[in-house]
Amino acid sequence: MDYKDYYKILGVDKKASTDDIKKAYRKLARKYHPDISKEKDAAARMAEVNEANTVLSDPEKRAAYDAMGDEMQFAQNARAQGGGGFRPPPDWDQQDFHFSSQGDAGSDADFSDFFSQMFGQAARARRHQGQQGARSTPDMRGQDQHASIELDLQDSYSGAVRSLHLRSTVLDDQGIPTHKDKELQVTIPKGVREGQMIRLAGQGNPGLGKGAPGDLLLEVHFRSDPRWWSEGKDVYQRVPLAPWEAELGGPVPFKTLAGELEVTVPAGYRSGRKLRLKGKGLPAATPGDLYLVLDVVFPPAATPAQKQAYADFARAFPQFDARSLS
Repeated sequence: MDYKDYYKILGVDKKASTDDIKKAYRKLARKYHPDISKEKDAAARMAEVNEANTVLSDPEKRAAYDAMGDEMQFAQNARAQGGGGFRPPPDWDQQDFHFSSQGDAGSDADFSDFFSQMFGQAARARRHQGQQGARSTPDMRGQDQHASIELDLQDSYSGAVRSLHLRSTVLDDQGIPTHKDKELQVTIPKGVREGQMIRLAGQGNPGLGKGAPGDLLLEVHFRSDPRWWSEGKDVYQRVPLAPWEAELGGPVPFKTLAGELEVTVPAGYRSGRKLRLKGKGLPAATPGDLYLVLDVVFPPAATPAQKQAYADFARAFPQFDARSLS
């Protein structure tokens, strides 16, 4: 089912006031009214305009439509990639929306499948409500909100509290969507991994009526760091070695996410090889492992004595051909 962008149909912004919507509707109604317009698709365009006005001119229906914004956008993208179209939540058609008759709105048959499925039984019950003026706000849980949070790998290893600034859409006293900035203190649990979600209960979009607010779901991403990275719960860390440390072996101190460690490097270790330290990765019921990626680093020769040392080194290995190792 195709998603209907009612704001686009009326040619108004999502922040448009009730008066802006009314003016846009009247302008398009004069343009596409079947008794006036000579355009071939006037009737179909007029039906779209009526449907958009029916939703956006009513604070309750507009609030419900806006509350589904994230899911609609996701479904639209999924459809473009070969997925299904828009589908409201399973209990959406149980919501108690009330529809009043509007002069040019037409019958229920004029509404699209998108409208009928979104507002469910309330849309089908409209013909039985007649001129009833009573309206009640539907009690509906707010939609979950999705965002991402960027962390250092150290935050996952040790746990942390991080500040998060968010801009969310809320409804003002007139039911018009508006932006609101908020700052949250997010507790980062130990062992959280790349791509996992941190759920903040009650920090999503506000509910309608007495409905509870939705949750905020934060997708975890780690900042790029040349020292270490993770794959699942395993951590990989680059450890620079001096040429004599790699060739002669021995104890090598280095700093990890867990603090200072010392590992014994076997003699003759080559650049790019790995040492595994079991259980030293990210915390978990069964902790991940730490893999040390050893890189041999040669010191620069800045003084005559250092240059002489390299010359002596070369004379000590007359048969050595570095290209033959590749």
